[in-house]
Amino acid sequence: MTKRSSLRGGKTASQRQLRVGEVLRHELAQLFLRDEIREPDLKGVIITVSEVSVSPDLRKARAYIMPLGGDNQQPVVEALNRAHKFIRGELSRKLSLKYAPEIEFVIDTSFDYSQRIDDVLNTPEVARDTSLNDGTT
Repeated sequence: MTKRSSLRGGKTASQRQLRVGEVLRHELAQLFLRDEIREPDLKGVIITVSEVSVSPDLRKARAYIMPLGGDNQQPVVEALNRAHKFIRGELSRKLSLKYAPEIEFVIDTSFDYSQRIDDVLNTPEVARDTSLNDGTT
């Protein structure tokens, strides 16, 4: 799990925030796997939860998601944000937190970023410069 900055201030997340975020990520993945959310845009959609970042007071969370294959990203995010009250209720039953966090769903753009880096590294110019067979040390 990467250490994204917390929702406020840009500071690095604390251990507690990271732990709560990981528990939320796991529970969200289980909820999506059971297909209990009654939203037409989510029927038959497999959703990956790559990370959940939590605010310092643990009352707000941002879940970074990506539909499998990257199709219909915006309708899936809108459907999840419409169903956030149901999702929060389900999470509150599963977690032993004083407050169930308010969750905002956003598309995880790290997949696109890593693909762009791979594309740049595979260009002939960069491949030539990074080649280990050039005979110099």
